Amino acid sequence: MAKKAKKGADNVGSRLALVIKSGKYAIGYKSTLRSMRSGKCKLILIANNCPPLRKSELEYYAMLAKCQVHHFAGTNNELGVACSKFYRASVMSITDPGDSDIVRAMAPES
Repeated sequence: MAKKAKKGADNVGSRLALVIKSGKYAIGYKSTLRSMRSGKCKLILIANNCPPLRKSELEYYAMLAKCQVHHFAGTNNELGVACSKFYRASVMSITDPGDSDIVRAMAPES
């Protein structure tokens, strides 16, 4: 079972790397809120060690902006490394996925 979770996390990481290369994104709390308020945001990634109050606030804004939310399986250090940055990132918003299919892959199955 752990192997399947690892494969899913690796899949998100590879799709995220493709977004970093070819798409448009914003890293950080303030810039994520800004992209949600402007209505350009398509997907939000939240690290699993993001504070609960901030997490619920982001989920509320995402619901108002009709934006998808994905809870990243790693910590903020791992989200920063997945974005190929040398700093921690607890929140990331994707405005243009580029060549990646991350928005369709994270869509809830209905």
